[in-house]
Amino acid sequence: MTIDLLVIHTNRLEECRDFYAGLGLDLVPERHGNGPDHYAATLADGGVLELYPATRRPETGYLRLGLTVPTGDFPATLTDPDGRTVVLSVPESRSGE
Repeated sequence: MTIDLLVIHTNRLEECRDFYAGLGLDLVPERHGNGPDHYAATLADGGVLELYPATRRPETGYLRLGLTVPTGDFPATLTDPDGRTVVLSVPESRSGE
């Protein structure tokens, strides 16, 4: 089983976009039909992370999100602009290179 879609609703759309883009996600603007403007990033495994404004739905509350990044001085635990925990790690095979 994999996660195909993760949607985060936020009152700080641009700040969250900047935060997640700063981690390396390629967030592109999207809009489906009459829905709100939002951002989406396709992850390496084909899953999608979307950031939506919390207008039609309430803001996503506490969430602990783990992301694997290709390189970096990790593991690291960060906090996004809404206070959600984001844990970064590198694949085991690259962490010792």
